[in-house]
Amino acid sequence: MNNASIVIGIVIVALVIRRQLRTRPVHGKGGVVLLGILGLLGVLALVFGVASVVKEHPLGGATIALVAVCFLVAAGFGVVRARTVKVWRAPEGQLLRKGAPATTALWIVSIAVHVGLDKWIDHTTRTGLLGASTVYLYLAVTLTVQDFLVRRRAASVA
Repeated sequence: MNNASIVIGIVIVALVIRRQLRTRPVHGKGGVVLLGILGLLGVLALVFGVASVVKEHPLGGATIALVAVCFLVAAGFGVVRARTVKVWRAPEGQLLRKGAPATTALWIVSIAVHVGLDKWIDHTTRTGLLGASTVYLYLAVTLTVQDFLVRRRAASVA
């Protein structure tokens, strides 16, 4: 992973955490745009990462399994973080949400786990940038799961 990718990743995560710690409407549209951008970047990066490996040798079963585990872990952290987000109805009737300090802590743990999985994936390939290429899709998956569950919970508050 090069320095530019590290800086971009840190900035994106910092913005996501900052946004989640602010009180905001549950049904805002800004999150959909961010998820779409992250998803598109994630698919493109993953294709690039796979290409960087397969030009040297085929992907092994362990590598494919670790990439799948990476995205399952992302979904799992989305589930757990969704439970730390407070959802309530404002006196004006608007549904609101706000992350808690536990949300931030889980984000930090989630990113640390992802970095570890990145290194492990790259260790299994011995070439290319497959591990590092999963970061955007990891973020898209974890945010999508968290957002879906928070919105679902908010529907029960209604």
